[in-house]
Parts: sequence; C-alpha cells; structure tokens
Amino acid sequence: MSFTEHFYRSTDGLNLYYREYGTNEDRSPLLCLSGLTRNSKDFHEFAERYCDGRKVYALDYRGRGKSDYDTNYENYNPQIYAGDIYNFLSSKNIPKAVFVGTSLGGLLTMGMAGFAKRLIAGAILNDVGPEIDTSGGNRILDYVGQDIRYATIEDVSEAQKQQYLNAYPDLTDADWLEQSKKTFVFDKSAGNFRFNYDMNLGPALAKQFENAAPIDLWPFFAELKDIPTLAIRGARSDILSQEVFDKMQTENPKMHALLLENRGHVPLLDEAPLLEEMDQFIAGIQ
Repeated sequence: MSFTEHFYRSTDGLNLYYREYGTNEDRSPLLCLSGLTRNSKDFHEFAERYCDGRKVYALDYRGRGKSDYDTNYENYNPQIYAGDIYNFLSSKNIPKAVFVGTSLGGLLTMGMAGFAKRLIAGAILNDVGPEIDTSGGNRILDYVGQDIRYATIEDVSEAQKQQYLNAYPDLTDADWLEQSKKTFVFDKSAGNFRFNYDMNLGPALAKQFENAAPIDLWPFFAELKDIPTLAIRGARSDILSQEVFDKMQTENPKMHALLLENRGHVPLLDEAPLLEEMDQFIAGIQ
C-alpha cells in the first residue's frame, strides 16, 4: 500500500483511524477532512498525487470508516470533531497543516480558524462556505441515517449513479463502481453492503438542526483572510450557492476561487481543470 494505517485516542477514549502517506516532513503536511458521511478513502488519489513532496494525513471522524462508533450519538457534532482534530495534531506534534476540507471538513476548517488559527498553514474549501443552501441541507437531512442495504457492489453502483447523476454527469460506470467502494462496506454478519458510517448520525444531525441556534460562520471565514485559501464550487452544487461563493470572494479578495462545470456537491478533487490550480496552490505553501 502507498499508505500506512494508524489509530490515535480521543480524549474520551475512542480509537480514531487515520491514513498516513509519504515521509517528507520538510513542509507542512496536508490534513484531509471528509464530508459528513464520508471517510479517508475519498482522498486516496489526492494523497498519492501530493505525498512525494510532503506528508498527507486522511482522517476518519468518529463514527465513520474504521474509527470507533460513539455510544453517545450527541457526540456526533462539529465541536467534538474539531476537538478530535486538535487532539490528532497535538498527538503528532504537527505545528501547522494545510487543511483540505470537503463539505463538513471545510466547515471544520473554518471553525479551527476561529479558535486555533495558528495550526492552519493553508486551506482548501471544497464546495462549502459560511452559509449552507437550504435545498442541499434538507436533502442531506433526508438521507443521512437511512440504513439502505444492497446485495452486491454492482447494485450499489447502479443506485448511486441514479441518485447522483446530476452531480456527476460525466462519470463512467467504472468511476461509479470506484466511488461506491469508498461509500459502502460489506457487512459480513448481514451478508450485504451498507453505508460506511454509524446510522446514529441521522438522529444526531436532526437534533442539531432542531435545537441549535444558527451559527454565523462568516466571522470564522474572515479568520482565513491572511491564510492562503483555495475555494472550489461545483457549478451544480445545492450546498454552496453562487451567491455565497461570490460573497466569499468579495470578503476575501486574496482567496483563489475555482468554479467546476459538470460537478455538483461535491467535486472529487481529481478534475482536470482543478489539478493545475491545486498543484500551484499547494506548492506555494511551505
């Protein structure tokens, strides 16, 4: 494998998984933070592209991938995730990292900028901003925590294609199969494929939306103004609107911004128009 597998302990005793790519410690590592129901597998190709020049870490949040599931679903919240990330960086003695945040990972990056800005050498915000579009937010609420099972990975692939074709109109059948392998895992006890996360994310998310007062993330985003930042939006996104994307550029004129055609929520970070931009952006950060 091009990576090694490790665990670190959360402050409340969970074993949390991460992948480590590369050996070069001369430059700030890349810290890859996935979306709400996603995991470290999403960043495999991304990590392989950049691990020659610097280390790359890809984390599984609690309740995802190979990390422990939390018996208290109320701990599935951004404040706890941010604490876990902080604990990871402390345990590895990493003074600064380039945060690569997809969706939830981007929200956590902005949150970290608000209380631990010194840890951020640079930020890549993948299809997320300080405001979440209502249509996309409602879509996520509808599907998170639904324990849908499939007999074969091919069945998974076909279902994923039908559900997300609008977001990825140019993916091949082989691409859909690879994406499905990152999203689902085989459940030996049940003899079928299930989502690779704890279904208790559903009630956790519903409770947060029901009880929590809206948080104004624009002040957190403002903390990135003097930090190299690249923001990416999929032109078909229902999470990051064009209006919010434009406002982000107005609020932070130094920010690199890239709009990707034929992508919804979220870009896969392997799109040809993005790679050259990302190569230059990452290369410019020590």
